[in-house]
Amino acid sequence: MQGKKTHQESLFIQFQLSDYVPADNFYRRLKSLLDLDFLYPTTLKYYGKEGQKSIDPVVFMKLMLVGYLENINSDRQIVVSSGMRMDILYFLGYDLGQELPWHSTLSRTRKLYGEETFLELFKQVLKLCINNGMINGKRQAVDSALIPANAAKQSMVERIVMEDASVFSRELNDNIEDEPVVPKKPKEGEGNKPDKQGDPDKKNKKVAPVNQTHYSPSDPDARLTTKPGKPMRLYYRAQMSVDTASHCITYIQAFKGNEADKTSLPIMLPQIAGNMAEHAIQVEEILADTGYSSGKAIRALTANGMKGYIPVPGTYKSSREDEGFTYDANYDRYVCIMGVHLTFKRIESAYDDPTVLKRIYESNISDCKNCPFKEICANKKGFKKLVDSADKQLYEYMQRRVESPKGKQMKALRSSTVEPVFGSLINYTNLNRINAKGLKQANKCMLMAAVAYNIKKLLKCKFKPLIAALTTAIIDLETLFNQLSRLGRAYKQSYNANLHLSF
Repeated sequence: MQGKKTHQESLFIQFQLSDYVPADNFYRRLKSLLDLDFLYPTTLKYYGKEGQKSIDPVVFMKLMLVGYLENINSDRQIVVSSGMRMDILYFLGYDLGQELPWHSTLSRTRKLYGEETFLELFKQVLKLCINNGMINGKRQAVDSALIPANAAKQSMVERIVMEDASVFSRELNDNIEDEPVVPKKPKEGEGNKPDKQGDPDKKNKKVAPVNQTHYSPSDPDARLTTKPGKPMRLYYRAQMSVDTASHCITYIQAFKGNEADKTSLPIMLPQIAGNMAEHAIQVEEILADTGYSSGKAIRALTANGMKGYIPVPGTYKSSREDEGFTYDANYDRYVCIMGVHLTFKRIESAYDDPTVLKRIYESNISDCKNCPFKEICANKKGFKKLVDSADKQLYEYMQRRVESPKGKQMKALRSSTVEPVFGSLINYTNLNRINAKGLKQANKCMLMAAVAYNIKKLLKCKFKPLIAALTTAIIDLETLFNQLSRLGRAYKQSYNANLHLSF
């Protein structure tokens, strides 16, 4: 007989949410693992002693976590999705039918709390990872990624216009009551005459915006930049370090999009070392790509007691012999194939980075005057100029480390460690775009994405020992059963033998 299900809602039910959330559920295990009570004293300074009660700081932070764990980039959608999931409601401490906070409360509270609150949460999760033996900490791989800002390139305006906005507004108000100027009609035959001063369309053409002259009024901290395969737009740059032993994130921070990796590394190293030093772990090695190579970065490694594996830039030349110049270390000079000496003259700063110093070697005009290679070797002034890095010894030291057998292994290890982590952050933890304004807000977003990533790694690690324990228990039960079976068979054989002897 065919059955047919009819549905009628019960008028009265006895329901307890915890009975319907399995013990191995992700959010149930997370609730028992993560203690966020530290938020109450940490965020107390942001509230007054009177007025309406705010959202519970723990509930707010858990809702933020849900957004990054579920890869949801809308505060409204976070609240909607949480209300439809029993496991998330249980994680938040809400019952069915209990109204969740309004979505606008989340964005206001996120702006209210300082970066230190989100950094403290990151450190709490990092501590859990370390306590569970997931992080070795001695070797860290660093890398960066461009994250699109929540601002459009087309909205950028000239800085000088914004600086003189008050003057412009005052002049505009002064001219409001002036009589409008009526343009004169051109005389016959003059309508098609070109302007003596040139084509007016050329004057009205907009200049392409650059960071030096333009910025976004809605997000002044975002910067125009690009990478191969990426469009020119407003970005923030995420700098991150990853433990090579476990692929857990040990440091993450937001920088302006056009800030070079080599200038960021000296800022990053003390913070990476500090995060590990809080747990009595000494960072010994740093793995990075060519973008982090500079004399200042190498010196920062030494200052923080670390050794690095950072390839030198492609423009660096360790030798000039292929150009026909041999270096004479005794006199600090170069000698060309014609025997002319290029002596050291001075140290100059690079035009694009004043912190980068260069050593200048030049020949005398009289020495190059009758040289047969003058036309292809000397400059327009009649002498030869060579430019060396002032940090050549540091580059040579790092090059030897990178080209060693261990250095080649470290290069492969770095790319296989940190790059997949960035891929997971961008694709699965809501870091494909910064949905907030300003460098501080962008930093909060990156910290929360890193927290969500580490939590997933932590729970996966915590679940493995449980599976191993259950497997061991099953094996022990099978062993015990086999032993009992053997004893049973031996007893049966002994009983039958004794029975036969009695007859």
